[in-house]
Amino acid sequence: MRRALAFAFVLMLSPSLLPSAASAQTRSLEDLLARSRATQAAIWGMPVVNYDLMLQEMLTKTPGKVNQVIYWGRPLDWHNQTLTPNPDTLYFMAFLDTKDVGPIAIEVPPAGPDGSLNANFVNVWQQPLEDAGLLGVDKGAGVKLVMLPPGHNGQVPAGFEALQPNTFGSYVLFRSNLKSHGDADVATSAAYAKRIKIYPLSQASDPPATVFTDVKDILFDSTIRYDDSFFVHLDRMVQSEPWLARDRAMIDQLRSIGIEKGKAFAPDAATKQALADGIVQAHAYLAAKYDGGLPPFFEGTHWTYPAHPDLLKAAADNFDDPNAYPVDWRGVAYHYAYIGIKRLGSGQFYLINIKDKNGESYDGSKTYRLHVPPNVPIEQYWSLTAYDRDTHALIRNVDRASRASNNAEVKKNADGSVDLYVGPRPPAGQEPNWIPTDPARRFELMFRLYGPKQEFFAKAWTLPDVENLAVATTGAKQ
Repeated sequence: MRRALAFAFVLMLSPSLLPSAASAQTRSLEDLLARSRATQAAIWGMPVVNYDLMLQEMLTKTPGKVNQVIYWGRPLDWHNQTLTPNPDTLYFMAFLDTKDVGPIAIEVPPAGPDGSLNANFVNVWQQPLEDAGLLGVDKGAGVKLVMLPPGHNGQVPAGFEALQPNTFGSYVLFRSNLKSHGDADVATSAAYAKRIKIYPLSQASDPPATVFTDVKDILFDSTIRYDDSFFVHLDRMVQSEPWLARDRAMIDQLRSIGIEKGKAFAPDAATKQALADGIVQAHAYLAAKYDGGLPPFFEGTHWTYPAHPDLLKAAADNFDDPNAYPVDWRGVAYHYAYIGIKRLGSGQFYLINIKDKNGESYDGSKTYRLHVPPNVPIEQYWSLTAYDRDTHALIRNVDRASRASNNAEVKKNADGSVDLYVGPRPPAGQEPNWIPTDPARRFELMFRLYGPKQEFFAKAWTLPDVENLAVATTGAKQ
């Protein structure tokens, strides 16, 4: 007590000591706050950076351009390093921007014997705007949509349905369904999807031909970079897009870490360090929440919802609930996936699995078995895909990522069930039902259902847990 009083007395006699002590404390607090704000900015900005990583990859690695279509002319392999993509369909994607050309028309062709689509439209925040195609808003009849610029109040022509993203940029993923993986069916599916039309609405009377660019042989890597380059992407989006009202609380926070609309992003050394520390902390937080597990879809199993129910509800409600804004769960979702779905469960549904029956993470050096019971309640197809656990992309240098019911090679059991095997080598005689892994990498699984029926959501059919094959057959861990 005497020492404290003596110190206080010295300070009163030596006021010159106060500014330096205060300024040092202020600097320390500012550094701490900058790291904290960088962490929060990364979690908040994950979906828009995820979007920009894909956009920049297209602009820098492919001949594709905004308001055109890039596509993969064969089922995806590991050269497509987007987050948890589907290797059992053909991907066509378009990045749209209304800033210079105004409203943009998108025509989705009707489904028929020559093909069908599942299409999803989002804004730059990957907020769902609409679903189209066989199980979308048009139920396969075909639809004409028009993407409007922010604040647009002009008339929408008859026959078009308006989408208002409230951002200049937007994105659409078209999945062209496959009857099989055979060359003829792949060619038919690609030809059908090329009936999509995208053009400025101002040219609707004589629309230019839509440009399609096949990028199947290009290494397209949009996995999340957990370094300070993350904030370069975030700044680019802040500069190019309007603020949404719900996000204006972030304006001052971003300014404190060097991101301010209308100003160049040029962080000093201290800010760069705060950004580098912040993105590492954000990654650790998101990975920990993901590893902690999403709510189970089938009780008693490790098959979970594709995202947290709070996020699914908020997205379906356009994030309009004034008392809910699940930014953390949104950050978790978009660090392992991309694209929002307006009517999740109508056209498709996803189940995520990151741990086996015993609650252990998947090891690429071990072999696992999934028993898919017969009579899966779907209208289209189901599939199982393995992804790299750390990047959430297809496992690099592995020539097969999935097995699906629309693949003629897959063998069925006598009762119609299917046993699938995931591991570095196939069990004897099971090569057609095998998904290879990298022995040096962890992996995770996703089970997709296209056209799920009501029996699925009623849990009349259940997908069991994945078993470590050595444990299942010998009772001892590998």
